[in-house]
Amino acid sequence: MGHAHPFDRGTQTREAHRITLIGAVIDALLGVLKVVMGLVVGSAALVADGVHSFSDLVTDAFVLAATHYGRQAPDTNHPYGHGRIETLATLWLGSILIFVAGGIAWASLSRLFDAASIPAPGAWAIALAVVALLAKEWIFRATMRVAKRVNSRLLEANAWHSRSDALSTVVVLVGLIGAQLGAGWLDAVAAVVVALMVGKIGANLLWESSQELVDTALPEEQQRQMREVAEQVPDVYNVHDLRTRTVGGHVLLDLHIVVPPRVTVSEAHEIGNEASRRLRDAFPTLTDVTFHIDPEDDQGKIDPSLLPGMPLREDVEGKLDEVWAPLPVWQARVALDLHYLGDAIDISIFVRELPAGQTLAEAAALLREHARQLAWVGRLRVWLGPGKA
Repeated sequence: MGHAHPFDRGTQTREAHRITLIGAVIDALLGVLKVVMGLVVGSAALVADGVHSFSDLVTDAFVLAATHYGRQAPDTNHPYGHGRIETLATLWLGSILIFVAGGIAWASLSRLFDAASIPAPGAWAIALAVVALLAKEWIFRATMRVAKRVNSRLLEANAWHSRSDALSTVVVLVGLIGAQLGAGWLDAVAAVVVALMVGKIGANLLWESSQELVDTALPEEQQRQMREVAEQVPDVYNVHDLRTRTVGGHVLLDLHIVVPPRVTVSEAHEIGNEASRRLRDAFPTLTDVTFHIDPEDDQGKIDPSLLPGMPLREDVEGKLDEVWAPLPVWQARVALDLHYLGDAIDISIFVRELPAGQTLAEAAALLREHARQLAWVGRLRVWLGPGKA
């Protein structure tokens, strides 16, 4: 049985779009200023940092599109939602960053090996680098706050992209100051370091998104905590076959819950509902829980659906009627309960009254005597009462 966790998709999407648009405006302004200033003063590092800022515009566009489509509600074709759109966008974002990093590194190394003359950048270029550093750090912190609030891995990745831009600006600043002091080669080295940092961020994004695409489970410790929460529910004997995966930053959980073997279907289902409620309360990123109720612990055993099946109620009653038709206690039944446990079926027969002079034990013994040829008959009991129907 599955249960989805409700959350306000519209509000979350608007928050993500707002902070992303603010970041995009700042990225565009910084990118133009860095490239223009870098070309004017002849700083490869500053031009590279400007290109990095422009690459943020591409990722911002990905984020806007992915958060719009990725946070739409599930539909017929996408019953688990559209979260993998965010995952794919993160994958593309990482690929773009690696491509940009390669271009920056190639151009910078070529300039370094060619021993090109690198002039002093001047105070304005250094001041621009300081302003860019402060702006990108602000974008990082603001975006990260929203990412945590709306639980978006893509938005969090974009925040770290902004932080990488801030860190690269620190490196550029070092190169600019070095060039100002006469160590012009520091500018080219700084540009290479920037490229490596950009490439590392891209590789991390590729790795994380690919792990989600192949349905990698949550860390073992978190799975253990989920198991403990479920097993604290009264009448939950055991939890096994617990499986997790993430879709767009949200967690999906499947698990088997072992309950007392003779409870009613509705009671067992409510036990599962309570486990689901507690799990979703304890783990806010858990948006969907699918539980399977087991009357006995079958952990490590072959899936029963792959084995020959036991007869169902219609066949059971037909077989029993063949062997018990002459017995008054069978004809007097008002309800029949079947419990499928192991490789046998436990049978409980409810009667309003017994034949004259016959006890419950004698009635059960007589029934068992007549059912010796039915190998699937397990425990057999006769009860006085209307039964559970």
